[in-house]
Amino acid sequence: MVQYGEFNEIQIDVLKEIGNIGAGNAATALATMMALPIDMTVPKVNMLHYNDLAALLGGPENLIVGILIDVMGDLEGIIMFLLEKEFTHTVINNLLGSAVEDFSQLSEMDLSVIQEIGNILSASYINSIASLTGLNINISVPAIAVDMAGAILSVPAIKYGEIGDEVLLIEGAFIGNTEAKEEVSTKLILILEEKSLNTLMERLGVS
Repeated sequence: MVQYGEFNEIQIDVLKEIGNIGAGNAATALATMMALPIDMTVPKVNMLHYNDLAALLGGPENLIVGILIDVMGDLEGIIMFLLEKEFTHTVINNLLGSAVEDFSQLSEMDLSVIQEIGNILSASYINSIASLTGLNINISVPAIAVDMAGAILSVPAIKYGEIGDEVLLIEGAFIGNTEAKEEVSTKLILILEEKSLNTLMERLGVS
């Protein structure tokens, strides 16, 4: 049985490949939505403790946007996108023409747009997993929150704490194809229930 924190090098490489495919699909989907040419860097895939992840997000008291999506079907778990101010500002500015200097300025329309982007990005990653494995996987309607990083990370920690205190982090950066080459980062965590994690590894031939 494969457990979080016990991935070998081959399993990590396979997860990186899923991250690469998902990132490519996500960049294409985001480019279509924003009507802009967008590239994406090769994502980094790592196992991180919740405390280390909070530090990576600027500390547990730093305000971020969290988009939580349930994974259902042959795999069960969650996907959570963790978006910092730079990404949020870039997206809102390009789609709605308004600046976001502070999260307190986010309107209902702004949040709706970010929520839809989370939905599109999550579907891109899930579709890449489904295509590689042949599994039937669905996702829920996204739930969005603007809160301190520690509070947002407490949701998966409480729900899946019995699985372990580490999460799979896929970290990448979108690059707008402009003269400025503006780059904004995204962080995605994927947590699957233990049975689902092993189902995924078996389908990928690295159990």
